[in-house]
Amino acid sequence: MGILYLVGTPIGNLGDFSPRAVEILNEVDFIAAEDTRVTLKLLNHFDIKKPMISYFEHNIREKGEKIAQRLQGGESCAIVTDAGMPAISDPGQDLVRLCRERGIQVRSVPGPTAAMTALALSGLPTGRFTFEGFLSVNKKARHEHLLSLVNEERTMVFYEAPHKLKRTLDDFKKTFGANREIALCREMTKIYEEVLISSIDEAIAHFEKTPPKGEFVLIVSGKEKENAAEYELEDAVKIARSLVEKGLSPAQASKEASKITSFKKSDIYRQLVV
Repeated sequence: MGILYLVGTPIGNLGDFSPRAVEILNEVDFIAAEDTRVTLKLLNHFDIKKPMISYFEHNIREKGEKIAQRLQGGESCAIVTDAGMPAISDPGQDLVRLCRERGIQVRSVPGPTAAMTALALSGLPTGRFTFEGFLSVNKKARHEHLLSLVNEERTMVFYEAPHKLKRTLDDFKKTFGANREIALCREMTKIYEEVLISSIDEAIAHFEKTPPKGEFVLIVSGKEKENAAEYELEDAVKIARSLVEKGLSPAQASKEASKITSFKKSDIYRQLVV
């Protein structure tokens, strides 16, 4: 039985590629790559010569099965993405699950991760945070995702492409308000690394004048905690009712209002549906 290695690759600066990663890529029988053209540049830079197999979102079932069969036959494989750690907002998670189900050993060769790098650069609270990845392009799924974060108190981490950034910032403004603090990180570890710290409204104004370039990691501050002692049950019901108007079900709205006010979800729900 072979081994699947999750090998982290640089998110911009090739100097961040670890000696162990180079060693593993030289040792494995083949490499599963998100984009073989991108990975070939990395391999050429470190004089690594290994056969590659394409593995990305639209061929994960077919190629995943082939990779698993080769691993079961005794070959070893390293899976890499274009940048960062495999299996983080990445089809590699499906291959890891398949290997676990087949009893194939999976090992990690850690490397840079855009989300953690941006979070550290942001200066926003890092004690507790939630990784939200990419927002869906589907209008309904996107709306539901953002609604679920209306009362999120932890720092939130999102990925976004430059051509979708303006729409996402507009949606953030509707969801979190114009004054919520945000850090927009791009080109991390590269020559033109940039971290913009501003309010959501200021970020919108900035990118109206300056077209966004490069992949972004967006760090959004969580909602400030309310003083639960100031609330009455009537206030909790009003909060729940406003969340229903925004699209939440009465049960979901009661749950969120309970988090804010500390009143029981059942008490809020009874008053809400009267």
